[in-house]
Amino acid sequence: MNQPLFSTLKLKPELESNLESLGFKTMTPIQAQSLPLILKNQDVIGQAKTGSGKTAAFGLGLLQKLDVKRFRIQSLVLCPTRELADQVANDIRRLGRGIHNIKVLTLCGGMPFGPQLGSLEHGAHIIVGTPGRVEEHVRKGSLRLEDVNMLVLDEADRMLDMGFQEALDAIIGEVPDQRQTLLFSATFAQQIKKIAARIMISPQMIEVASTHDELTIEQKFFQVTDHDDRLLVLKLVLGRYQPESTIVFCNTKKETDEVADALFSQGYSATALHGDLEQWQRDQVLVRFANKSTSILIATDVAARGLDIDSLDAVVNFHIAREREVHTHRVGRTGRAGSKGLAMSFFNAQEAHRVALLDLEIDPIADAEARPGADYLEVAAMVPKMSTLQIDGGKKQKVRAGDILGALTGNDGLAGTDVGKIHIFDNCAYVAVRRKVAGQALQSITDGKLKGRSFRVRAIKG
Repeated sequence: MNQPLFSTLKLKPELESNLESLGFKTMTPIQAQSLPLILKNQDVIGQAKTGSGKTAAFGLGLLQKLDVKRFRIQSLVLCPTRELADQVANDIRRLGRGIHNIKVLTLCGGMPFGPQLGSLEHGAHIIVGTPGRVEEHVRKGSLRLEDVNMLVLDEADRMLDMGFQEALDAIIGEVPDQRQTLLFSATFAQQIKKIAARIMISPQMIEVASTHDELTIEQKFFQVTDHDDRLLVLKLVLGRYQPESTIVFCNTKKETDEVADALFSQGYSATALHGDLEQWQRDQVLVRFANKSTSILIATDVAARGLDIDSLDAVVNFHIAREREVHTHRVGRTGRAGSKGLAMSFFNAQEAHRVALLDLEIDPIADAEARPGADYLEVAAMVPKMSTLQIDGGKKQKVRAGDILGALTGNDGLAGTDVGKIHIFDNCAYVAVRRKVAGQALQSITDGKLKGRSFRVRAIKG
């Protein structure tokens, strides 16, 4: 199948000739599907991963729309990290180099505030920035957005993961309602649906092939005998399949604690979630699992209800669910956003009738899997890539996600890619950082300042 050509889009002559000089002839799937809609001034949600060509899609859209003679901020692009904002700004400059006198300005945390003020005083056409710093400029009156006619949220899911919901709300509140809004995200989780419904007008949904494949969930059933045998098979499958993120479903609160303790005592990154936890304990458990600093969550169905966790590699049913609908709900938590998922269920002779009632295309009893070999018990427990820092300051102390990101990445600190999800509660905040730089991150916040103040910070063990 032939890929569509950029020349079919009827872009400004300066853009067309520049694309030709750059060697851009054919469009990627996300460009082919979204650009015609963007050029018609429609709101678009693009579900696409990094490397899909989405930057050129919205970059060409805003450059086509830009009136360079009108020296006002006409487009605002928000990105989760400084590195991505710099990359996007450079790509827009390269795409628009055939149009004279375009000014693209980056506003990112972790960079000195003063020079940005000076640049803003000289004006710009396009702002590319991180939500925390852009919101700070808006709040201080150094950035006015009343002339913006195109708003782009790039990697929106990552911005929400990093705790920028409040900053985004504040910024969007200053942008005219009569505008075009483009939202690009690798996933289309509930949070994304909510923000899209609130800020977009009849958006067109675009999914590239890499994200709209049918969900592929492989189900495996293992026959076991007693409780100890279930634990043994659990360790074998964890060693065999090495899932980065796993939920183990148990039918009772007592069992969740027993399984979590058994795994934790043997070096696994595992924690229990059930109804007897206090709210702060539940918050901490969920934060650590969502930000991938804990690999295994052992939970009851009641405790796990309402969880919105993306990129779940595997689900394990330590016991078969008592109802078919519950089994379907458990299994459906893996294999989201087009990725492959793995669901493994353990059953004994007494549970065989429950397995039969699941009404699956396979015969789970006759086709039960052979358990992995004993050598998989020797495989070291997977160590999470991330570590969580707890900061004893939150919403009530006016701590914002941008403050934390700036403290970590400023003054030649961490790269933005080393910082994961940021969760802010009333009196504390949690930030995930790559485990290999956790010590440096801890030192950065301990030695530095948030909101001009020092806050106690510690790494959560386990």
